[in-house]
Amino acid sequence: MSFHIRQATPADAFTLARLRYEFRSARAGAGEGEGEFLERCAGWMAERLSGEGGWLCWVAEDEARIVGNVWLQLFEKIPNPSDEPERHAYLTNFYVGESARGRGLGAGLLSTALEFCAARGVHAVILWPTERSRPLYLRHGFSRPDDILELRLADVPGSH
Repeated sequence: MSFHIRQATPADAFTLARLRYEFRSARAGAGEGEGEFLERCAGWMAERLSGEGGWLCWVAEDEARIVGNVWLQLFEKIPNPSDEPERHAYLTNFYVGESARGRGLGAGLLSTALEFCAARGVHAVILWPTERSRPLYLRHGFSRPDDILELRLADVPGSH
């Protein structure tokens, strides 16, 4: 394993936007031009990586080239009178480029994000896995809870 994991900085935003485009356009196609998307996404990422909104990102580098990333947003729960932790985390945009897969980068990125959460007393980490990524999450202790519900508003008539 010759890769290195570090926290992303605003200077990484354009490279991270390229990874995002590669990741999402391969899954769902692109409804926006690549150049327009990269500019919009890199701006959003640079702002978040400078400390706005509780977003964090870790990157996996192979010979100083970013080949993977994972994003995490911490969010607060309303205070509890018990000793229940009062913070959750949302893990998203977890992607390792095709040429870098199979070398433990994904496991390394996920472990780094989960260690960060554990050190900060996060109660639960939530995410929406793909079928391909589900085994990785299960190996790291994730499970399908029975105490959370989801409503996709796009599926509810009249909610647009």
